[in-house]
Amino acid sequence: MNNQLRDNYEALLLDLDGTLYRGPDVVAGGPDALAPNGHSAQRLLYVTNNAARGPEPVARHLAELGYPATPDQVVTSAQAGARLLARLVPAGSDVLVLGTDDLAAEVKAVGLVPVRRFTDRVPAAVIQGHSPTTAWPDLAEAAYALRAGAQWVATNTDRTLPNERGLAPGNGSMVAALRTATDREPLVAGKPFAPLLEDAIERAGTRDALVVGDRLDTDIEGANTIGIDSLLVLTGVSTLDDLAAAIPAQIPTFVANELAALNTDPLPDAVKPSEVGASLAANPGRAVRVRATDS
Repeated sequence: MNNQLRDNYEALLLDLDGTLYRGPDVVAGGPDALAPNGHSAQRLLYVTNNAARGPEPVARHLAELGYPATPDQVVTSAQAGARLLARLVPAGSDVLVLGTDDLAAEVKAVGLVPVRRFTDRVPAAVIQGHSPTTAWPDLAEAAYALRAGAQWVATNTDRTLPNERGLAPGNGSMVAALRTATDREPLVAGKPFAPLLEDAIERAGTRDALVVGDRLDTDIEGANTIGIDSLLVLTGVSTLDDLAAAIPAQIPTFVANELAALNTDPLPDAVKPSEVGASLAANPGRAVRVRATDS
């Protein structure tokens, strides 16, 4: 293994909310951790479950915060959800969009017709992504379509969304409302399901990649779903207590307090999930390798 953790991978698949920023605020030390260092030539892909914004505004936000980002490096669950829809329904089909205009633009880009309301002709599908302006009439319109037989794709099912004030309701909370109203289950494009991360792998051109994220139930489980390594950073949602209680599918390859650990050598010996906290306390700037089980 090379001295720096990041040098062992051809690509880093980086989560955004809780990993690189929280709301409008940058995670301390994040830009420095991802700056070119003369040794790492891997591709950086910014992979987000948040479908509210398109690649251009996401890249612009990242660049304003100091991260090296261009739109072609951004892979969103809106893109993955639209691609999934394009395999499910015929080209030119109406798709009811429950989300932002950026999500509607991704639907249009794959040859489908985004709509917000319908009367006689039931849309072929509903796509649901996070929007802070989603209201009861929007949920009701989607419920009518789903009960009439429309396909249902959710960009992600994150229950919460970290911001500068704490944890706000995420798209998964709104999906739960429709699930209750319709007795239906959506197909999910985002992490921990495979479509989004497979899109990122395709964009990176390699499976020799490390997923970096703050959530066991999305980023880490998603990495395990497609069989690649992962790094959990403790700057967002998941905690050491969560790790100690995690199911096998949510055990990361490495854990670190912050992104700076990418530029250090990880501890050589793997420890139980319940022992990670002690290892980090003794080595706060390094990543800890985690055993697959706590036995």
